[in-house]
Amino acid sequence: MSNVGNLMHLWMHKVRSGLPTAAPSFLVQGAADILTRSGGSNWLPVVVREIQDPEYDYEVIGNSFVYSAAAEAGLDRIWCVVAEDSELAIEVARVLSQEIAPRINLSSASYDQIIEALEYVVSQPDTPLKTLKVQLAAPRISEAPRETWSDLEPITKLKCGITKGPKLDYLERVFYITPPPLPPIPELSILKSLKVKELKDLVRLYGLASKPNPKKNDLVALLDQARSN
Repeated sequence: MSNVGNLMHLWMHKVRSGLPTAAPSFLVQGAADILTRSGGSNWLPVVVREIQDPEYDYEVIGNSFVYSAAAEAGLDRIWCVVAEDSELAIEVARVLSQEIAPRINLSSASYDQIIEALEYVVSQPDTPLKTLKVQLAAPRISEAPRETWSDLEPITKLKCGITKGPKLDYLERVFYITPPPLPPIPELSILKSLKVKELKDLVRLYGLASKPNPKKNDLVALLDQARSN
């Protein structure tokens, strides 16, 4: 029986730590001291998921600082909320516990959101974008046709100080792209009027599998069938 959604007082030795907290050890020790003096009740629950493991029943996916403080304090039990076991649940737990920054959809982000996100990445201690000129980069990114992008790579062509490699990879911590929807496949009459190269381009665009060296009629039939489906 699943315990998803339940608040549970779990045995510490049955909860695996997952990702460790990034907080300095003196903060963990200070929190552990407060936990001990307050009777050992962590009124801010740890977020866990159920796992299949011979040693553990649960794994921490959010509020890892609380878990680290409880472990430092030597608690036997810890209050936890059980979340569903999914990548989205893990991301939600880590974002809401401020362990990772939420990402912004750059396809539709406002100018102010772009500026704030860039200022955030510039301020991070491990950033490769420390020298990025936000007042230069933000307008160029904002004015670009972002709604047509399928990924962040076009940013590297804006000459704004963001290049492929570590800089672009770091930017993916705060931005993501929603690829534009594919246009509908043209009607049969229009397909028949297209050249073979144009038909092949459409087949590639829609990710359709065609036989080697297809003829025009084969491509038309393939696209028309996909349109009908």
